[in-house]
Amino acid sequence: MKILFVAGDPKPERWTVPIQALLPDADIHVWDPEAPTCNADYAIVWKPPAQLFEREKNLKAVFNLGAGIDGLLKVPNLPTDIPVVRLEDAGMAVQMAEYVMHQLVDITRTMDVYRAQNAEGRWQIHRPIKRSEWPIGIMGLGHIGKRVARTLSNLDYKVHGWARGEHDIDGVTTWSGGDDFKTFLGETRVLINTLPLTEATQGIIDRETLSLLKPDAVLINVGRGEHLVEEDLMAAMDEGQIIRAVLDVFTKEPLPEGHPFWARGNITITPHVSARTLRDDTLEQITGKIRDHAEGKPISGIVDIDRGY
Repeated sequence: MKILFVAGDPKPERWTVPIQALLPDADIHVWDPEAPTCNADYAIVWKPPAQLFEREKNLKAVFNLGAGIDGLLKVPNLPTDIPVVRLEDAGMAVQMAEYVMHQLVDITRTMDVYRAQNAEGRWQIHRPIKRSEWPIGIMGLGHIGKRVARTLSNLDYKVHGWARGEHDIDGVTTWSGGDDFKTFLGETRVLINTLPLTEATQGIIDRETLSLLKPDAVLINVGRGEHLVEEDLMAAMDEGQIIRAVLDVFTKEPLPEGHPFWARGNITITPHVSARTLRDDTLEQITGKIRDHAEGKPISGIVDIDRGY
């Protein structure tokens, strides 16, 4: 079995050595654009070049090193006749739930007020939280979205979830499809985005979407930067419809120096760290699926290329 690692990591041995340990009988190669084809059976990739698929014609499956596959689907000659397999969780869902929970609690419990008081040496108690004032709406109910929804529901927030298809989650009111979208937004004060990036979801957080939220709304975007129309967010903040935003993803990363978001005191910016790929968990999952596929066993995580996830 030949496996080709294509990820642009300057230290590919951080990946290839454990892959070899997990699949001791495999022949592991690192992508070299100047080298001839290695006739790989499987490719493990992150944002691979189009040249990969021009050169490697015998691939049986392609395994993505992350849950988000928009970078892979942008490759123009991605084969449509072999499985494209995304990463499922691998420790990311709990990180995302933890990140969202931290940001939400920081806002709803007005911790910024207490931090300011701390700096002033001032002791003052403010009224306790009323969770009924902070209904949550989660866009995207995949593995990560479900984990976020359950976590916040277990903290007794009222949680709504919306996705393209129908879902059933204990303790969460779920909505689906275009007909329910506006109703879902109208029930939401804190909008949390965990959607995959597709043609249908690009720019989904726009002026209209933000205007349909409850007053004094909050946005937490941990999906993709391209989901958000940046100018529309700033306009909604200027108008007072959105009072806070937490942004972990951006259309251009790193976020450029001088970008208007940096000057906004009510925008929290983090550098795409809400959920990091955990190498050991990732490679155990991918190598396990490669082994199963080679043995003719069914595997999960196969992408519907037409849907984009």
